[in-house]
Amino acid sequence: MGEGNKTLASNRKARHNYFIEEVYEAGIELKGTEVKSIRAGKLNLAEGYASIDNTEVFLKQVHISPYEQGNIFNVDPLRPRKLLLHKQEIRKLIGLINQQGYSLVPLSVYLKRGKVKVSIGLAKGKKLYDKRHDLAKKDAQRRIQREMSGKY
Repeated sequence: MGEGNKTLASNRKARHNYFIEEVYEAGIELKGTEVKSIRAGKLNLAEGYASIDNTEVFLKQVHISPYEQGNIFNVDPLRPRKLLLHKQEIRKLIGLINQQGYSLVPLSVYLKRGKVKVSIGLAKGKKLYDKRHDLAKKDAQRRIQREMSGKY
């Protein structure tokens, strides 16, 4: 994400649970009052994932709360939403997803020049010992920073 982007939601657990190999920026097809709801920050990426069905990429299990002033124009909060990617990117992702252990995980949702964009990562699941190793490394870095700041 470059300058001028406003992050609306991020999936903080994604980098803890997965090794992120590549990151893609995708547009998202929204209906009715979903944009207003997203701008208000009423979405949850925690359980979300992306899947490829018939050369189209869909974002699933992402909860966008219904807009409070929306009445009849509100849609199902958990409906699958189409992601807008270039055809060559989708072909590349199909090839990589067919390999063992890869999946597509939403990392963040942000505004770019007034449009809602989704950052999705090509991810490989971490084992429990990998997670423990990352936590130990982060803890050691924190301890080093604390010691260094104490000297000055």
